[in-house]
This record gives sequence, structure tokens and C-alpha cells, in this order.
Amino acid sequence: MADQLLSTVSRKLRSLPASYVRPESQRPRLHEVISDAAIPTVDLGSPDQHQIVAQIADACTHYGFFQVVNHGVGNKSMRLMMEVAQEFFQLPAEEKAKLYSDDPAKKIRLSTSFNIRKETVRNWRDYLRLHCYPLEDFTPEWPSNPEVVSDYCKEVRGLGFRLLGLISLSLGLEEEYMVKVLGEQEQHMAINYYPKCPAPDLTYGLQAHTDPNALTILLQDHTVDGLQIRKDDKWIAVGSHPHSFIINIGDQLQALSNGRYKSVWHRAIVNANKDRMSVASFLCPSNRVLISPPEKLLSEAGRAMYKNYTYEEYYDRFWSRNLDDEHCLELFKNASSLESENQASSSSGGNQS
Repeated sequence: MADQLLSTVSRKLRSLPASYVRPESQRPRLHEVISDAAIPTVDLGSPDQHQIVAQIADACTHYGFFQVVNHGVGNKSMRLMMEVAQEFFQLPAEEKAKLYSDDPAKKIRLSTSFNIRKETVRNWRDYLRLHCYPLEDFTPEWPSNPEVVSDYCKEVRGLGFRLLGLISLSLGLEEEYMVKVLGEQEQHMAINYYPKCPAPDLTYGLQAHTDPNALTILLQDHTVDGLQIRKDDKWIAVGSHPHSFIINIGDQLQALSNGRYKSVWHRAIVNANKDRMSVASFLCPSNRVLISPPEKLLSEAGRAMYKNYTYEEYYDRFWSRNLDDEHCLELFKNASSLESENQASSSSGGNQS
């Protein structure tokens, strides 16, 4: 129900409700997070195209995340988008309630946590979900300031297609490969609101997960850190520079690269003193597109790491499980890949990183 929205009730809470408290073994252990690490930064304004491609290849292989600057999306567009996001969550409860739904199939909806129908412990988060392509199909139903959001969506889509071209080149493919193979890509957005929290060490804004789509473009409030990624079995805090975007590889690019590029675990933590906002834009394959790596990227044995599947099949499977279950791609692994992993595990005494 809409009266469960944190943006409506959080100011009245002086302690963390039991429904948000994680079991001790599942808590974020904030004291163990590495705060002085950094993800790669790629300057898309550099005249050295070969360097850009090489940096993206390295980031996608070793981090699954990177930051882009001089990316072509206007500073004004980014600022206005964040202002619109903040204004929405400051609306009166009765206005926000008109958009509330816990049905994940709805194209435009306001909700809380992640999947409130399935969860036993909630996340300290409200979000507005907007589908953004084709724009004319959805803007009439959007809340306030559709022009600002439309302009932002167009610029971000252009950036996403440019990045997919660079990712294709970094894999030794034709520049247009990823854009073509993903079909007429859907685009949607999650505008996330994480209110200040009375006990950040007991809960999450969003627990560890990977993204089921192809590519995510994240606009952060750079004054409040919250994003963390998993690398080398440790959690790393990801800050951001003003006017930058955080980019991460989704599950579909891991599959299309035949496992060469990684869709890595990441999470959002919350702050005791400040609210945090973020705007995540997702580029997704067309539902009926077959996800299958190009022959050029097959392993030396000529095998694909994952079975062929449609994005619709994948997305249905993703939403049928808990967010922090095993990596959803594990459910699509070819038998030969699983056999090779088991053999490797046996030969190493069963220890895997």
C-alpha cells in the first residue's frame, strides 16, 4: 500500500522498523568496506579512440563498472533531471499514491523496496519506474515535467548507443554489432530515493544484485556516497565526480561477450544524516531477441558459456527469484561449462574465488 512509502513515513521514524532489519549474517558490515579504492574513469572526449577502447576493455574485464566524463550529455540536462527527481519525492502523499503499484509488470509505477510481494525483509528505498522508449507511448502518463525527462532520456540513449559501439570495438567486433544484435532496445529508468536512515548498518537501500539488462547508466548525487561494488571478494565504495555517469555491464553483455566481460554484484547502502537520490537508466534487448555470443568470441573449445535464450525468458526468470539469489546467468549455463567448472574445482581442492 502507498502508506508504506518511506518518502511518506521516514521522517516520523526514530528507530528502524523490524521489517527492515537484516539478519546479522546479511548485514552490510560497513567497517569492512574499502573507501579509498577507485573504479576506472574513461574520458570520452579524448581524441585517442584506441586508448578509450583499451580502457573500456580493461574496465569491463576487471571491474564491470567504469565512470565516464566528457560524455556529451549536457550538465544542464543532468541537473534538471536530478531536480525533477527530488521534486517528485517531495510531493504530498496523496499525489504520489496515484502512481503506487506493487505489480512489477506495470510500465509506470511508484513502489518501495524491490519486490514487496516476495520479500521477507525490505530495503530502505522508494523508486519511481518509468519506461522511456518509444517516448511518445509513455510521456502522456508520466508525472510532472515530462519535457525535462524526455530530453534527458534522449541524451542518455545516445550515450548508451555510443558506449555499446565502443564495447563492440573493445571485443574486436564491428562497432555496430551490439546495437544490432540487441534489437530495437527498450529503455527504462528507476528514480531512486533513499531517505536518511536511523540504522544504516542494519539494512540496505538495495541489497547485492546484478542488473538483468544490457547496460546501465547511473546518475548519482555526488555529495552522498551509496553505491558499492564487489571486487576480489571485497566491497568497494564508488564515489563519483560532478557531471559524470557510472556505467555498468549488465547480464546480457556478460552473456554476449561469452563471459569475457563481467556483470558484477553491486549494492546501495544508506546514510544516517542525508537523503540520497540516483537515476538509473537501463538499455534492454528487445524481448524476442536471441542472446547468443558471436562465433568470434566462443572459447577455444568452440563452446558458448550460456544457452541461447530470449531476453523475455531471462527477465521472467530474474523476477521469479529473490534479488540476492545466485547470479541469474548461472541458471542459463551450458552443461559443458558447468562440467568444466566442476573439474576445475575438484583439481583445486574445491576452493573457488
